[in-house]
Amino acid sequence: MTENIEVIVIGGGYAGVMAANRLSRRDDVRVTVVNPRPHFVARIRLHQLVGGSDDAVVDYATVLTERARLVVDSVAWIDAAERRVVLTTGGALPYDHLVYAVGSGSDVRGVPGAAEYALPLATLEEAERLRAALAAEPAAAPVTVVGGGPLGIEAAAELAELGRTVTLVCGDELGPDLHPRGRQSVARRLSGLGVVVLDGAGAAVTAVTRDSVRLRDGRDLPSTVTVWAAGFGVPDLAARSGLTTDSLGRLLTDETLTSVDDERIVAAGDAAAPSDLPYRMSCQGAVQLGPYAADTVLSRIEGKQPAPVALGFVSECISLGRRDAVFQSTRLDDTARGFHITGQLAAWLKELICTGTVKQLGLEARRPGLLRYPSWTRDHRRRQVLAGRETPAAG
Repeated sequence: MTENIEVIVIGGGYAGVMAANRLSRRDDVRVTVVNPRPHFVARIRLHQLVGGSDDAVVDYATVLTERARLVVDSVAWIDAAERRVVLTTGGALPYDHLVYAVGSGSDVRGVPGAAEYALPLATLEEAERLRAALAAEPAAAPVTVVGGGPLGIEAAAELAELGRTVTLVCGDELGPDLHPRGRQSVARRLSGLGVVVLDGAGAAVTAVTRDSVRLRDGRDLPSTVTVWAAGFGVPDLAARSGLTTDSLGRLLTDETLTSVDDERIVAAGDAAAPSDLPYRMSCQGAVQLGPYAADTVLSRIEGKQPAPVALGFVSECISLGRRDAVFQSTRLDDTARGFHITGQLAAWLKELICTGTVKQLGLEARRPGLLRYPSWTRDHRRRQVLAGRETPAAG
């Protein structure tokens, strides 16, 4: 009788669930997902949780294959030499292969007072704390959202639509990944909701206090609640475990998502840095990287050479309250096109993406391997970028 091949997936987010589902294609592979929560968090709906229109959680029975075992715990460190993960509650789990899909979280480093007084919005628990903090304050209390990217824009619009007094501090630019025409549409909608948008070099936050936000140009903004949406960081598990990471802490891999230190470890999602040229941290990237990581593991089990990663991006969609959004078309390499959609149609497309992503996970859970993207939908030019530089190779 053939022994089971033990594969551990650290992280039960978009990338981890997709990887676990794809891995269940083989009957001799036993998949264990280690995740700190007993339910799946729809991170692209966290701003809705704050606004009260969605709880941003989904039962794992809906999205995760029934062949995967869910262990509700966190990993303290990875013992690559012994091929095991040590859990924070005690004990260890052995593995033959490991998928590192720990995702990302808030990054409040570098700004005095941010860790103490700002409320991040990158995890379920953070969103719940922010919602409670807002509920304890009157509607007229000034709210400052720090960060001009998609999360900051969505949070600002959601709260303004509820009647909150909101200032959005962008730093250099509002929606830096958007096409100028898409950015103008976002600015108009925010203005219509009453959001004060501060951008430019002087609008960078230099300090946060209990009741104010200080900007680089010397302005002090009154802020009863400060929402921190200024970028993401990744858990330090890889570095803490002695694995090679990039400057942000993402696991450094080759183009097959294999760790440069250990071919038994592959990475997926926000915490992966293939060839030190990571993709944009996003749900859109995670649901593609998860299956690639699983396919790399399956190829190694079958004695085949894993295929290099090639993702394809199609859009960036940002909610602007419950009745509006901007759907920004992108090239396959994730750069913005001039075409974009706004208004109720864009809001409908955004909701379709949110619900469709959960359905996508469920489809892969029931029929692993079903989701295969045609070659023409993926950006293969990444290899040309890498051709002129020395890239990491798996050990």
